[in-house]
Amino acid sequence: VQLQASGGGLVQAGGSLRLSCAAFGTIYSSNAVGWFRQAPGKEREFVASITWRAAIRNYADSVKGRFTISRDNAKNAAYLQMNSLKAEDTAIYYCALDPDSGKYPPTLPSAYDYWGQGTQVTVSS
Repeated sequence: VQLQASGGGLVQAGGSLRLSCAAFGTIYSSNAVGWFRQAPGKEREFVASITWRAAIRNYADSVKGRFTISRDNAKNAAYLQMNSLKAEDTAIYYCALDPDSGKYPPTLPSAYDYWGQGTQVTVSS
């Protein structure tokens, strides 16, 4: 499976962006998709994840209530709707695929085997 993230850009604080993650290859019901981000000088951190079959979601505390993860089975794609953006959301955002998720989508990067190339999100204050 290959993943391609897109939708990043420059936005003012308080604004919104919608990131897309297109999957090229077969996504199975046992899979999960996650979004992670990495700011300059910081480690990659979990943002949100979703199981492909039941759409069970996990969110980092820092984005709860502002970000929404979703998936479209027919389009083989996942999305991250980001509202009320803050300067601290500035980072490169990556989507990733866990080929063998349990009931709940994982939050650790090590659980994900496939990664997209990343898309830059810059929030100006």
